[in-house]
Amino acid sequence: MSKPTAPSNRTRIRRIAENAHYDPTTLHAILDAAYVCHVAFADDKGTHCIPTACWREGEYLYIHGSNGGRLIKLLAKGTQACVTVTHIDGLVLARSAFSHSMNYRSAMVYGIFEKVADKAGSLNTFMRHLAPGREHQARPGNPKEMAATTVMRIALNEAACKVRTGGPRDDDDDMQHPVWAGVLPLVQLRRAPVVDPACTHPAPDYVRTWQN
Repeated sequence: MSKPTAPSNRTRIRRIAENAHYDPTTLHAILDAAYVCHVAFADDKGTHCIPTACWREGEYLYIHGSNGGRLIKLLAKGTQACVTVTHIDGLVLARSAFSHSMNYRSAMVYGIFEKVADKAGSLNTFMRHLAPGREHQARPGNPKEMAATTVMRIALNEAACKVRTGGPRDDDDDMQHPVWAGVLPLVQLRRAPVVDPACTHPAPDYVRTWQN
């Protein structure tokens, strides 16, 4: 599978192009940090954007869902899709209202999803993405559950990333405006695990170290 080394007509970033990234390393890092992506598509009822769980394997982004779900049924027909992932790292407060911004990492993938034959293997990878080691402990899907589920993937060969870091970028005329300027950082925190009251089993390593 080819890798995104140059932008296509759909992925070329024109607005603030200096924040554009087309390399696989940046793309993989943004996707690997995500638990949810948004899949946009159009049908005879209009345009839709549906959030769904996701994970990456190699040069593909994977999703899964019920065979009867609208998203899966439309994608299985070869519908063109646009997938996005965004992480917000901070609010950038500038001296001018129109210079305010955000620090972020975002990715956009275009293409057509395809069904995955090895559903069990891919869903094990999904479990490992959620909590490494969980795939060896949770009950695997039974034949009925597996038959009702579709796993799909989209290639990452038409993708683009956009990343902003750093502080405010005010115009020279605004530098002396008497107001605080800087960044309000935002981070995703891991809280202490909350055990199910009905659970009597000891916590595995990936639970005990979750908050570290």
